[in-house]
Order: sequence, then C-alpha cells, then structure tokens
Amino acid sequence: MGAGKTAVGRLLARQFDWPFRDLDQAIEAREGRSIADIFREAGEAAFRRAEEAALSELLRESSVQPLVLALGGGAFVQAENARAVRRAGLRSVFLDASTDELRKRCAPEGGQRPLFQDEDAFRQLYKRRRPDYLTADCSIDTTGLTVEQVAAEIARCLGLP
Repeated sequence: MGAGKTAVGRLLARQFDWPFRDLDQAIEAREGRSIADIFREAGEAAFRRAEEAALSELLRESSVQPLVLALGGGAFVQAENARAVRRAGLRSVFLDASTDELRKRCAPEGGQRPLFQDEDAFRQLYKRRRPDYLTADCSIDTTGLTVEQVAAEIARCLGLP
C-alpha cells in the first residue's frame, strides 16, 4: 500500500506497449463494489476469495499476451496467489519503502483503504508481510525515487530492453 504499484505499473506498460492490469480494480469490477465495501460488508476472508478469483482471470490473460500486473498489498502474501504467479511464469517486483514513507503516500486517500486506518496496525501489517514481499524476483527501494526512476530500475532488474 503506497509503494507506487499503479503509477509505476502504468508507466512500464506504456513503455513496453503492454496492457496494464490492477488486481484491485479487477476485483471491484468483478464484484460490482469497492474493496472497502467488500471488507465492510463481507469481511477480509470474502475479499481474499474474490482476490484469488480475479487473479486467476488475470493470469489466464497473461498467458495470451505480456502484461504489467499490479497486485494489491496483501495478494502476494497469500501463499496460493504467490504460487499461481510463479506457475504462470510471471516475474515479480517488490517496491519497498519505509512505513513512514508509505503512510505519507497513502494519506490523501487513506480513508478509502481499509488496512490504513490505524498507524500501529499498518506498521505491524507491513512488518508481517515484508518477508513474503522479499521473495519477489526483484526488490527496489523506492524512497526518494521518481516513478520514472523506479520504472527504469525495474526494467534493469528484470533485464527488459
């Protein structure tokens, strides 16, 4: 949350002329309601089921054409999702930053992010998830970098032209 997945993903997609897909947007379109509403009305377990189903659809799409896929902050820490991404042959990138930096970036839309509300809970969540994030093929510290610099670093790390 707040790492820049969407902004960087969109830029990379434009640079390589690939489609960009955001898992959170795919979930909302599939479910016909916002992620905040899914959490509030059905709980995190229902959200994770919807997330897994939407990810499966996007992974099928990735088998037909290359794409840039931005996963929500909790998607990659779900073991089955991480395995599915790897089975699909996709390369993964972890966009890292300090929790202070992530919260600063999220602040303008924090009210719309269910897991953002409590600062201590946010820090604990990040600390708990970070070991899973570090299993990505590339890890990039985005602190102080522009979207363009992060995209260039991703391309370098993944060996893209």
